[in-house]
Amino acid sequence: MSAFWQQLPALIGVVIGALGSYLAVVRGDRARFRREREAHWQERRFTAYADYARAVKKSVTLTYRGASALGLDPHPHPLPAPEADASMAEATAARDPYWEALLLLGSPEVVEKARAWVVVLMEMERLVRAETSDRAAWRDVLERQRAARADYYSAVRTDLGLPTGHSARLPLPSLSDTP
Repeated sequence: MSAFWQQLPALIGVVIGALGSYLAVVRGDRARFRREREAHWQERRFTAYADYARAVKKSVTLTYRGASALGLDPHPHPLPAPEADASMAEATAARDPYWEALLLLGSPEVVEKARAWVVVLMEMERLVRAETSDRAAWRDVLERQRAARADYYSAVRTDLGLPTGHSARLPLPSLSDTP
């Protein structure tokens, strides 16, 4: 029996070491799982944010083209009112699934900035559909759209922990600057 008592501290050490090793592995696996899960959802958020931005930008480009046909915008590819209206309606329908993904995955701040951006876009579409000739109104809504877009991208970068990027707020060309 004395041999057992002599070996007991070593046996206890082995048991404690094995238990400690097991706990370290379990804790490491849990941490790795959390990191992988967070990376997965961050990638999904990035995709939702980028898809939504592309869909909105497509609609914005269509309004530029419609406004160009009205003489409000210098876009080089004017789109007559009936075609612009049909294209804008199509783009709106195509944008809806991206909005739903954004609502599901986006942070409240990003969703709010996305909503603000699309509200300004809707004003742009309204001006084009009304076939307005008010250059000042177009210029104003164009500036607000660009600011809303920059705000959206800023909120996305903040949510994803990305460094600040270019604001895309370049000077707007005037109609007199175009050939």
